[in-house]
Amino acid sequence: MKITFKTWQPAITALVLLVCTANTFAQQNAGEVALAKSGQMQPVRVEVDLRDAPRHIFHSKLTFAVKPGQLTLLYPEWIPGEHGPTGPISQIAGLKFTAGGKTLAWRRDDVNMFAFHLDVPAGATELSASLDYLSPGEGGQFSASPAATAKLAVLEWCLVTLYPQGARSDDVSYSASLQLPAGWKYATALSGGSGASGVIEFQPVSLTTLIDSPVLSGEFLNKVPLGQADGAAHTLDLASDTPGAIELTPDELQHFKNLVSEANALFGAHHYRHYDFLLTLSDHVAGFGLEHHESSDDRTAERALSDPDLYDIFAGLLPHEFVHSWNGKYRRPAGLATPDFDKPMKDDLLWVYEGLTQYLGVVLTARSGIRDADMQREYISWVAGYLDHWPGRSWAPLQDTAVFAQYLYNVPGRQWGSWRRSTDFYDESILIWLEADTIIRRESKGQRTLDDFCRIFYGPPSGDPAVKPYTFEDVVAALNQVVPFDWRSFLRMRLDATGEHAPLGGIENAGWRLSYTDKLNRYQHSMEAADDLTDVRFSLGLVLRHKKGDKKDGEILDVIPGSPAGSAGISPDMKLVAVNGRIWSPEYLHEAIAGAKGSSQQIELLVENAGFFETFKLNYHGGERYPHLAREASGADLLTPILSPRAGGK
Repeated sequence: MKITFKTWQPAITALVLLVCTANTFAQQNAGEVALAKSGQMQPVRVEVDLRDAPRHIFHSKLTFAVKPGQLTLLYPEWIPGEHGPTGPISQIAGLKFTAGGKTLAWRRDDVNMFAFHLDVPAGATELSASLDYLSPGEGGQFSASPAATAKLAVLEWCLVTLYPQGARSDDVSYSASLQLPAGWKYATALSGGSGASGVIEFQPVSLTTLIDSPVLSGEFLNKVPLGQADGAAHTLDLASDTPGAIELTPDELQHFKNLVSEANALFGAHHYRHYDFLLTLSDHVAGFGLEHHESSDDRTAERALSDPDLYDIFAGLLPHEFVHSWNGKYRRPAGLATPDFDKPMKDDLLWVYEGLTQYLGVVLTARSGIRDADMQREYISWVAGYLDHWPGRSWAPLQDTAVFAQYLYNVPGRQWGSWRRSTDFYDESILIWLEADTIIRRESKGQRTLDDFCRIFYGPPSGDPAVKPYTFEDVVAALNQVVPFDWRSFLRMRLDATGEHAPLGGIENAGWRLSYTDKLNRYQHSMEAADDLTDVRFSLGLVLRHKKGDKKDGEILDVIPGSPAGSAGISPDMKLVAVNGRIWSPEYLHEAIAGAKGSSQQIELLVENAGFFETFKLNYHGGERYPHLAREASGADLLTPILSPRAGGK
């Protein structure tokens, strides 16, 4: 886990009623939009009260200028950046409409559950709508996940907003205000300030811009300047449940400053007036990132800046979301550049939108120093290793994981993920775009790189936020502009083919190879520590939960089909109880794997399956196996320059 199409309207003050043809009237019911048309119109007023946010309740009141007649208002369904119909309509309560001093009856559409129909009475010129958004305490996806604690709240405006059916989000102006608990501070890309009553008043903007501009608020909030780039200021805004969590070390601060300079050097321009990284550090909100044009909603663990393992897992988040300002917000697949939040999106180009962003995020994480180059090689090898042990690729092509993304995002847990496939267009695209980068370097004899593609496709001139849609053919044409090659066939083969192995050509072209040793991969070490895992997928084919004292300790989260564990009959949702007759622990499991190497000794696993117990004997003697990248002496090392800093020029 976008909306202006040709130009950005930062402060639209006229509320426009779209006049439709008779066919469009019948198809979209646009004629039901009973908005007043005469004279200079006031923006829709949206007043949000977060004083009950510690109770997980966001109060919202909206005021529309109307005329008598039928009116349909919509709750946002297709949220930019979430790639699916994720609007949390089921979390809305207390919906009430009033006009002319009367409470109005309303009816939810029996097909489009996000649409509300009502009749505006004669003489009414203004309609008020009030609602509560109930932020969940757990569960949910993206912006519908937990967004508030006792000490902070993250407001995505899509959670508390209605808009008139038939109106483009670019063409409707909203004037927003916000009230916070006493003593709380806030950060956002929106312009505005607090009035005498303490209510924050924001300048009117289009609905597009409003929903693209979240607000981070909390008792403990630290605004850290990251410097200027071509006249644009960059700020890291940190909020947490405790004051100590929002402090940066000098090295961390320098690395985030480097991120700004390295990203602007990569693209050669930017398409924002200023940029805010809105970083929430809390163990009580779900970790994720959601891109916006002039900010990003970034959420991670409370101790992510102080715990080395948590930091290693968090490290790629800000680079990924920052890249989205160029790739996803400015340049956007045509199927995702929809005119409102009701039209379905098409996800077929997510291997560019998310996949190239994932690759460039890896590159910038290393170039900025947020992770060192050795850790980035470990991360790349882990990605290549797990995808090379991903049997789902034998039946489903990578392209399908993008097309089917809106459902894959919502698959619960990890069970059978390697067989079903997941949102693999993120990580597998790292390998594809690395290969593209090495081909460009080879074909141009080192004169050009994927950085040149970034400048052509996402670069100059700098300017205010805008959206420039693209197609598959546009990507191919831009790659050919960098260096002539059969890019269409290259991409289609990697997107449409099925097979046994991951595309490792980029690693090999870069002068490295995927290898396995008994030494734990550095990134995997951090992942296991941060996520309470024991991951022996490359040997036995198991991923387990390791949380001592927890009733789910030993829960088998995934099993790789065709692995020793999978072939023996073990499956996800079983629970490992004992290893070779001894109560299970990660240490005993690792000892059993190492002890069986080169011997005839079998590994016995006692497993519980819904109250029944069974012993499985695994005939595995390969020892511990973890992925790493090894240098090939015969080829030039291209990976090191790809990951090396270059702010200020190539």
